[in-house]
Amino acid sequence: MSRVGRKPIPIPDNTKILYKDGVITVQGEKGTLTRTVHPDVDLKIEDRVVNVTTKKDDRSTHAVQGLVRSLVANMITGVSKGFERILEINGIGYRAEVKGKNVVFNLGYSHPVTFNVPEDIAVSIEKNSLKLAGTDKEKLGHTAASIRRLRPPEPYKGKGIKYAEEYIQRKAGKTGTK
Repeated sequence: MSRVGRKPIPIPDNTKILYKDGVITVQGEKGTLTRTVHPDVDLKIEDRVVNVTTKKDDRSTHAVQGLVRSLVANMITGVSKGFERILEINGIGYRAEVKGKNVVFNLGYSHPVTFNVPEDIAVSIEKNSLKLAGTDKEKLGHTAASIRRLRPPEPYKGKGIKYAEEYIQRKAGKTGTK
């Protein structure tokens, strides 16, 4: 059994947490996040620490306890420090540029691809790197995955959009010999 759900979550000094009627609101210097908490778990906030407790004692409730603990910890980290994800664009002629709240990609298709970035995600581009930053880790990851899906990296030359820390396993091409 995992013990992640039982670990207390420390609250930074500049962060305020309000928990009422199954809804938690975390407010910090980078913004505010709100989430509904699963009905089988309860949050206890005392002494600048959040503890996640269960209402029942069974296997599925303990799994939900660990999930809720991770979600609340990510909310606290997001509003105090923030999250960022870096994507790399590889390929001849592959590039991106920010136009307002949209990012326009040239990815080897016959047309440019326009991607609408959500409101609370900040985008910056330097050379072939696309940097996404935001407070909500779930929304940031979903946005990064959606951008990567526009042109996933291919295994022969590695062209496409990939995460900065991702390794692309290369394949050998045709050699032309018998």
